[in-house]
Formats: sequence, C-alpha cells, structure tokens
Amino acid sequence: QVQLVESGGGLVQPGGSLRLSCVASGSISSIYAMGWYRQAPGKQRELVATITRGYISNYADSVKGRFTISRDNARNTVYMQMNSLKPEDTAVYYCSAAVATMTRPPYDYWGQGTQVTVSS
Repeated sequence: QVQLVESGGGLVQPGGSLRLSCVASGSISSIYAMGWYRQAPGKQRELVATITRGYISNYADSVKGRFTISRDNARNTVYMQMNSLKPEDTAVYYCSAAVATMTRPPYDYWGQGTQVTVSS
C-alpha cells in the first residue's frame, strides 16, 4: 500500500508565495514521474507540473515562470514552489506519483489534496 500526503496549502494574498510538499510512503520499490494537478470549483482537474525521476520538468503554460517543481528522491518527496500567486491559482492541489511496489508494477497514486486560496 502506498500513501501520498500533501501539505503547505493555505490562504495567501495575490502576489504571495506558498510551498507545497508531498511525501510518498509505504511499500515503495521505485517512484517514477511525480506531479501536481489542481482542480478549481466547477472545473476539471488540470496538470500543473510534472517531474521525472531524472529531474526533467514540465509545466502548464499558465504557471511557467512562477511555479517550480522539484523532488528529493532519497526522501520520496516532491515540492512545488509557487510565487506571484494569482486569484486564478485558487484550487485544490493534488499530488500524483507513479509508484512501483514489490508486488505491483508502476501505478498512479494520488494524495487527498490541499486547498490553496489566493485572495485579498
């Protein structure tokens, strides 16, 4: 069994910053791609950023230059530094990771989500 637990969400004013963290735990053999997605009220979940095990990152156009994804393979953790936040960044942010265990090939696991609200 694998669990992903996010932290770091909250309320911030426009132009502010937040740093999200997501730790994977359980019977982990290897973690491949990790990423962050978000879902705003009334909208579909969308990709924000992903990062491979080899540290190759990819971003949605809407966050390029403002958000930075990183990971610590030794700690099974992925981070996302969010700067210059805008009200339209308000959403529930979900962590995802492709994880292989001793008994299962790579499978996409999801965290429970953390709320980010950008408002004055």
